[in-house]
Amino acid sequence: MGALTLAAAAVYALLGLVRLSTFRATTFDLVIVDQAVRAYAKFAPPYIPTVGMVHGRGMEYLQVADHFSPIYALLAPLYWIHDGPASLIVGQALLFAGAIPFLWMYTRRVLGTAPAYLVSAAYALSWPVAQAVNFDAHEVMFVPILSAIMIERFHAGKRLPAALAMAGLLFVKEDMGLMVIGAGACLFLLGHRWIGLGCAALGAGWAVMLRGWLMPLLGGDIQDFWAYAHFGPDVKSTVWAMVSDPLGTLGVLFDTETKVDTMFLLVWPTLLLCLLSPMVLMAVPLVLERMLADRSLWWAQDYQYNAFVIVVLICAGVDGLARLLRLVGRPDDRRVGLAWAAAALAVAITLLPQFAFGQLVRPEFYRKDIRALAAAEVVSKVPSGVVVETVNSLGPALTRRATVLMWGNRPYGSPWVVADVARWEYPFGSLDEQRDRVNDLVRSGYRPVFERDGFVVLHRPSAATAGPTPPTPSTPSTFPTPPAPSAPPAPSG
Repeated sequence: MGALTLAAAAVYALLGLVRLSTFRATTFDLVIVDQAVRAYAKFAPPYIPTVGMVHGRGMEYLQVADHFSPIYALLAPLYWIHDGPASLIVGQALLFAGAIPFLWMYTRRVLGTAPAYLVSAAYALSWPVAQAVNFDAHEVMFVPILSAIMIERFHAGKRLPAALAMAGLLFVKEDMGLMVIGAGACLFLLGHRWIGLGCAALGAGWAVMLRGWLMPLLGGDIQDFWAYAHFGPDVKSTVWAMVSDPLGTLGVLFDTETKVDTMFLLVWPTLLLCLLSPMVLMAVPLVLERMLADRSLWWAQDYQYNAFVIVVLICAGVDGLARLLRLVGRPDDRRVGLAWAAAALAVAITLLPQFAFGQLVRPEFYRKDIRALAAAEVVSKVPSGVVVETVNSLGPALTRRATVLMWGNRPYGSPWVVADVARWEYPFGSLDEQRDRVNDLVRSGYRPVFERDGFVVLHRPSAATAGPTPPTPSTPSTFPTPPAPSAPPAPSG
């Protein structure tokens, strides 16, 4: 089990570090997390200027106002060892792999030792984990290990560590109260009625408190990530619309093929047996939150969202099999448990080529292409200690030694800009808009100091010591205001 844990951590770190070194990591979201954790490491407020400027709220915008993830502070010691986003990638790898021992102990207790190894390997190779470690770093890294501790310790009769793990989940993200509500529902059905009701009340109260009071108090805005306009403009109207039209709400869950595919792929690794366990209720609220939204990125399999529930679903599969065996009068049949665990691992292996781990066997994954080589030279032209607006793919290479902002169609007046006129970059609507923006910068006093393969480094000498100012609605501009980030919502959205 220890060897499996270390091997998984090494694979996860390899995937992320190769992406970082080959300029496949992104400002949204790796730089955002880097800025917050670096601030924690210096015992400073976790400002995330990258997001603050995009939202028009200035450089001193708190990460916990954007997404309530104070748990990032636990990563600060990594920055005392190595100050840079590579530390986040390694820390994320260790945390994802850290769920394996607790999953192994739970499965061994329920199904036996051999199935425990197979189920743990199935988790290690699972597609939700693959997609999460393939896309920068996110608060989701804390969820598998905390949910595994919560489930395993409660099953072992150790309620205090289980409760502490549950409490830890509430500091991962503002919507983790939904998982606690689901855990309460599960406990209620299992006969722990008062504990279940208490957990559900805690989860609901915590979510309401964060969204309705604390995060706005810290400078956030619930509308930044409101994705339910098709139901209503706020929580109250949305809940009423869903309750008053349950069939219509149910139809929203299945109105696109992507949603159906994602929901099936979530339960398929357990061969659907997770649906036989009350534990599945822990995952249901978070899945509904995504599938009822109007943001297509939330429905997909491409990013980190599915990793929030993968451990819960696998544990539910283990419990579902045990319940099925008891139902058919064969509770001690270890052969069935072994066969199911082997099948679960086989499913994980067959899905490998379709998802991120499949890259690891391709030689081209490890090579820098022409653009990556150009990017390495481009970032070397930006001096340390400056504020720089940069394209999404170059931010991670600069964040260790500069204050990185997102280059977009809203001018910030930063002294340095790294633009791209050869490849479309978020948040522009078109390549022509990017070229027009560069031309406007030159007309306003910026001077191109280096160009290669479409990248352009620009500097405005008069802004050498001046920092950017937050844009306001009255700021004259010929460019449309960029939308709130549609990249995955780990601190950014």
